Amino acid sequence: MSAVHLVQIGLLGTIGKFVAADRNAYVRDVEVICRTARGLEVGRVICAVDSAVAAEEHDGELLRRVGREDRAIVERLDRFRDRAFLACRKLLTERNLRATLVDVEHLFDGQSIWFYFLGEVSPEVESLTNELAEVYESKVKFRKFAETLAQGCGPDCGTGSSCGDCSGCALSGGCGVKKS
Repeated sequence: MSAVHLVQIGLLGTIGKFVAADRNAYVRDVEVICRTARGLEVGRVICAVDSAVAAEEHDGELLRRVGREDRAIVERLDRFRDRAFLACRKLLTERNLRATLVDVEHLFDGQSIWFYFLGEVSPEVESLTNELAEVYESKVKFRKFAETLAQGCGPDCGTGSSCGDCSGCALSGGCGVKKS
């Protein structure tokens, strides 16, 4: 079985090639946590790829299946994302800046928030989004948990062999890696 997968990630639905850290094969449409160049992101498995494609360069690492605790984190991030969207629109209006905000994306690790606009982004709009990013990244307060979110309680997190099925780690079973 292949440990390399095509995974759709991010708000824009980018498809990348990700190596499974646990060497497991994941089935189509399973939600997973991936480490990308941007940070930790939630993705959806499209398919496993064959060994010829797997040998090519990849876009990151598939860390684990999305678990219960991960889902709770995603819901919390979605609430902050919605608030950041409304705050950005309000500030654009208050500062009389001509920009069309399309959407906001908060990465799973809480370390990055992305604002998407139509067309060119002026320096004033960029400054405004930097202000908002600082406000909402500090509100989410996940920075200190980023490493645990990425690694769980150890290298075998989720397999049951490191900590009794992760009942003691910050993910409390959330890493949910299932051996195929």
